[in-house]
Amino acid sequence: MSNRDGFASGLIAGAAVGGLVGGLLGILVGARVSNDADEAENLLETQDTEKQKVIKESESIEETRQSLEGKIAQLNQAIDEVRQQINGVNSSLANTGRSLSEESSNY
Repeated sequence: MSNRDGFASGLIAGAAVGGLVGGLLGILVGARVSNDADEAENLLETQDTEKQKVIKESESIEETRQSLEGKIAQLNQAIDEVRQQINGVNSSLANTGRSLSEESSNY
């Protein structure tokens, strides 16, 4: 009978110690998994933020490019208008028999 009494107390003691050790290991592993999950979530948030920055930068670059294209078109139009005016002045001077250098020296 003494074997049975020792067995029961050993079983209870083993279950208690095993429960404590298992609980501690569960807490440690759970904390580590939680930290890893937090790090992964932070990494994903950082990647999302970086993607949003890249998208905003590319949109800004596109807006700047379109603005510059508009300004270049305006400059080209102004150049064409000045060229037409110069051609008009040259043709009127040619009709009168004067040159542009003679005309500028009169001023």
